[in-house]
Amino acid sequence: MSGAKARKISREMLRLEEDNAPRIGTSLSQPERKKLLIVGTKPKTPDPNLEPCSDSEEEEKDASDDVPKLLYEVEVEIFARVSCFEYWKLHFLNKQFSQLLKSGEIFKVKQERGLLKPYVLMLTSGDPCWTMIDKSFENFRKLPEISSDFCFFAWNKETISAGTQLLVIGKEVESIVVWRYELEMHKWTKGPSMITPRVMYGSATRGTDAFFAGGIKYCEKGIPEVASAVEKYNADTKTWTMICEMHKRRKFSSGCFLRGKFYVIGGRDENNKYLICGESYDEVKNSWTLIPDMLKDVTFKSSQSPPLIAVVNDNLYLLDTSSNELQVYDVNTNVWKKLGIAPVKANGAKGWGVAFKSIGDRLLVIGASSARSCSRKMAVYTCRPSPNMEEQLWEETKNCCDGVELTSFIHNCCVMFA
Repeated sequence: MSGAKARKISREMLRLEEDNAPRIGTSLSQPERKKLLIVGTKPKTPDPNLEPCSDSEEEEKDASDDVPKLLYEVEVEIFARVSCFEYWKLHFLNKQFSQLLKSGEIFKVKQERGLLKPYVLMLTSGDPCWTMIDKSFENFRKLPEISSDFCFFAWNKETISAGTQLLVIGKEVESIVVWRYELEMHKWTKGPSMITPRVMYGSATRGTDAFFAGGIKYCEKGIPEVASAVEKYNADTKTWTMICEMHKRRKFSSGCFLRGKFYVIGGRDENNKYLICGESYDEVKNSWTLIPDMLKDVTFKSSQSPPLIAVVNDNLYLLDTSSNELQVYDVNTNVWKKLGIAPVKANGAKGWGVAFKSIGDRLLVIGASSARSCSRKMAVYTCRPSPNMEEQLWEETKNCCDGVELTSFIHNCCVMFA
């Protein structure tokens, strides 16, 4: 790019004030409100609740628009450095920026440049909407409500991300459904359906792929059956693919990616018996390897949650829901090592209602604090885990973003890199 063109672009970079719309939240504790750089625009904040212009309206708008036609690569590089909380504004600039957002190029460039950041997506008790929160828990955004039926909201739901999509799977009156939230579009769409619709499965994400193993499927007469089937969802193509089945039928299991393999751990079999074995899937060989006695030292209680697991720096961690102990897994010896007590009461509801995730190089746990006996609000803790330390240094995030109510129970939680 010539120096003159670069200087012209620099002159055209104006600051757009951060909006105060109710769907966007920012902690009031921040010393200075953040600004958003938008190319060639006036600092006027659009209304996020308005519908984007139709194609005909946008074409007419483009005809009189004074937004300079920058090189496509420059536009992508600029917006790849914009917070994803601001994506919705691009739809209101003009058709060109709206199409750029829909193309998925911004996400691809972020991935190539190492600009992806973790965001926590949660559904808490009493809240009809999912909330998207940044890694620091200082900024947040409320997602739109899902237009589903009473059965979907009353039943258990499960959440996972794939690329910049959030998948929520649950049961409506007629069948098990998949609701898909696309970050770039800021809206929910139903489908596509799973090949073998099921709930209570073990799942894990790797980039734009999400894997689903086992679970409970329903036969033609509505009879529940524990499954061993496994399938993969790809966010780029929005398609499902079947892969080979596990050795064991499992429900209420947990999944993760560890050292390039998809692991499914624990759960219960078709006789409702707790499984202490795990399995790992090698995608190159398209085969599963059974791991006997993987959870042999874990205490199981009636109706407890699936195992609370997370992977940081290629190490698998488990939060024991009976003792509140953090443990790390040695893949070579098939042994768990204790790393001290976590600062939340994971045993309060047998693991249910607690979030235990990895965000970059940290472990994240959200639950009732063990230091507060009467508080009904959740506490947020993180740590940089070390398998070589007997106790971990947990840090509490005390100034959680204003406007987010961390109630006493978390229904769903996952992490998206965007």
